[in-house]
Amino acid sequence: MKSRVPFLAALALLGAVATAMPPAAADPAGNPPPPAPAAPATSTQESGGRLLRVQVLEDRRIRLHIRSAAMGREIAIDTLIGSGPAPRPTLYLLDGVDGGPTSGWLTKGGAAEFFADKPVDVVLTTGGTASMYADWIRVDAALGLNRWETFLTEELPPIVEKYLGSNGTRAIAGVSMGAQAAMMLTQRHQGFYRGVAGMSGCYSTSDQLGRAVTTMTVASRGGNPENLFGPPASPEWLAHDSLLGADKLRGTRIYVSVANGSPSTAALMSIGDSPEILAVLLGGGSLLESGAHLCTQRFAARLAELGIPAAVDYLPAGMHSWPDFEVQLHRSWPTLRAALELPQNS
Repeated sequence: MKSRVPFLAALALLGAVATAMPPAAADPAGNPPPPAPAAPATSTQESGGRLLRVQVLEDRRIRLHIRSAAMGREIAIDTLIGSGPAPRPTLYLLDGVDGGPTSGWLTKGGAAEFFADKPVDVVLTTGGTASMYADWIRVDAALGLNRWETFLTEELPPIVEKYLGSNGTRAIAGVSMGAQAAMMLTQRHQGFYRGVAGMSGCYSTSDQLGRAVTTMTVASRGGNPENLFGPPASPEWLAHDSLLGADKLRGTRIYVSVANGSPSTAALMSIGDSPEILAVLLGGGSLLESGAHLCTQRFAARLAELGIPAAVDYLPAGMHSWPDFEVQLHRSWPTLRAALELPQNS
């Protein structure tokens, strides 16, 4: 069993470290953020990925097995087929730090039930444990080869959208680590996604707060953070910072949400059915959400400073737990629905 102790112990220092910090709006040296790479062109080619086989798991749920050239392995992608006829838009939904063999959104977050009557195809990743869904500069001894940014923006969309007959409109959302990654991918690939939703996430990488959260996310599952973006002075830490790159989000529909760290009714009612919620109560779920709350405040302030509209949702109760993430998913839907150009009654 992998220990979570270093992660939670380090987070105990986060509030003291971060509260003295002013919101970061630029590189401390005054340099502008590095330019984001151009958005990959959508095409009918597989762009380095290859569809190996398709499993039908249940009515309107399939699993695509895709060979990723970038990562040199097979990756399973669960897909919820939307209601109504094709073509439909596509929502990419990213998991949290554990990145299991089946997305937590399906096993714990109620995504299949929530999207059952909605005319959108939902694409969910598997794997990606503590990867930040980024392209790492080196192979990691514990976490292996991670080239998730290439996979998610170049290899996967042409395959899954062609297979499903997509209309070419897409949005991306994620929780915790996946929230940070969803925002990161959106600002680094300007215009590729029409909308983005981040739930209980942190959105900086180069300031003290963002670097601490990113470092702890990777280290909590045994990874070496320097294999992610390099040593602290590496420009990659700046290039992946969504506060510094926030202007690239202009024109994108944005939703960010976070709770206040106190137990919600939804979490308390889930203890009987899900004993791990008790572990969240006792093991740092409140602290994790409090850190995400600070991160979200700083990100919202940066968007407001730039005059970029965003739906910012501060829930009156909730911890870093799946019952609370499920609530946030429901509340994100009006923004995502508008980004996907779906009718209001969907």
